[in-house]
Amino acid sequence: MTLTDIAKTEDDEIEASNATTIYVCITCRRPSDPEDAPRPGLMLARATKRAAEGTGLKVQRVRCLANCNRALSCAMRRDGGWAYVFGGLEADRDAEALIEGAKLFARAEDGLMPWRGRPEVLKRGLIARVPPIDFPEESE
Repeated sequence: MTLTDIAKTEDDEIEASNATTIYVCITCRRPSDPEDAPRPGLMLARATKRAAEGTGLKVQRVRCLANCNRALSCAMRRDGGWAYVFGGLEADRDAEALIEGAKLFARAEDGLMPWRGRPEVLKRGLIARVPPIDFPEESE
């Protein structure tokens, strides 16, 4: 086993242990898209699923993330971490960026996706960050 193989195995274990999932809205389209045309959201979901092969990341299709004004949209969550919603994605270019961001997120010890190293589309396309269900309340 080479050092590259060991690093890849460690990456896969980190990602799988944090159960990171990318939820891609398959009903997303822009108002200018013809109603009967294939949905760009579905195309993004398919491309993201292909890009995730062998990474330990899960890609789940969902119907409507209610972010229509900033379509195409996806959400990411992981065990012990915050959830993220992104918009302004492109079906033909952003699948790899979603995988790259999800890998950063899976490795983050504090459950937050790091800003440094995050693909640009996930910086400018951030819609919301939601705390985990067991987030401790802050007291004043």
